[in-house]
Amino acid sequence: MYKRRDTVIISAGLFLLTLIVMLFSVGMGESNIGAEKVIAILTEPFTHQAQFWTDGEATIIRGIRLPRIILGALVGICLAISGAALQSLFRNPMADPFILGISNGAALGATIVFVYGAAWALSLYTLPILSFIFGIITIFLVYNVGKIGNRVPVNTLLLSGIAISAFLSAINSFMMFTGGQNFEQIMFWMMGGLSGRGWNYIWIILPFALIGVISMITMGRSMNALMFGEESAQYLGIEVEKQKKILLVLTALLTSAAVAVSGIIGFVGLIIPHIVRLLVGPDHRILIPVSVFAGAIFLVLADTFARVVMSPAELPLGILTAMCGAPFFLYLLRSKRGEL
Repeated sequence: MYKRRDTVIISAGLFLLTLIVMLFSVGMGESNIGAEKVIAILTEPFTHQAQFWTDGEATIIRGIRLPRIILGALVGICLAISGAALQSLFRNPMADPFILGISNGAALGATIVFVYGAAWALSLYTLPILSFIFGIITIFLVYNVGKIGNRVPVNTLLLSGIAISAFLSAINSFMMFTGGQNFEQIMFWMMGGLSGRGWNYIWIILPFALIGVISMITMGRSMNALMFGEESAQYLGIEVEKQKKILLVLTALLTSAAVAVSGIIGFVGLIIPHIVRLLVGPDHRILIPVSVFAGAIFLVLADTFARVVMSPAELPLGILTAMCGAPFFLYLLRSKRGEL
């Protein structure tokens, strides 16, 4: 049974855990900086305490690691709740922005900006807006290709998503090949990661993340109804088609914003909602808020591991999440095969 108080308590606990994980991550790296020094550097503008750290350490914390970690948390949030929304919409735990091709669609829009940057770069938000346009085209294309009559069987949906995703990936590869001097930049971006991302990337993703998170939290009841099927949802007074389109648009918005700042990071939207669902149950009024913090924690920890495991080199974050997510997807495919 849903209790708002339980949601608040769980969310507050996870919020504190998220802050602890982010604080831990800020100190980790090729230059390890102790927690006491990290806290002092971050709070110095407010406390004005005597400086016992070097200017280099302050630059590493404030100018390099902190924006990267905040960005990682925002990307994790966007991908996690996108996956939760898609899984409720299609009533299957295997739905994910990466598997359904939204990530590759958004990546195509971003690749166009990289290749034709001078012509497309009208503002700071050109990249996420073009990514969103291509992402939303992709999800509606996948949805309509997989649709049989008034139904969208999961097996045809997954197959159409995989096929269209492969086609878009081929176009991306072609554009990389013909991109000339931008080839290396596009290649590293396609592998996914947060290296070299500063505060300006946070301003790109932040408005889209806020809109998406607030909207998704308010739609918890609608997502619960959709889990029982379209007929049952209509009986409960839900405007099914309208809600489906809103969820698809929000999912494309969140995924595109994440792809625009971090490249393609797959399977976060598959892993996190499934684990959260096992912990707190299927009620989206609880699942969505918990997924917000779980997604942030997961991606911050994954990025920290990617930074330190091969130090001073850095493992692309998209490779790490794929190594975790692909076996998880195969496990779900095997365990759910009787339901397809």
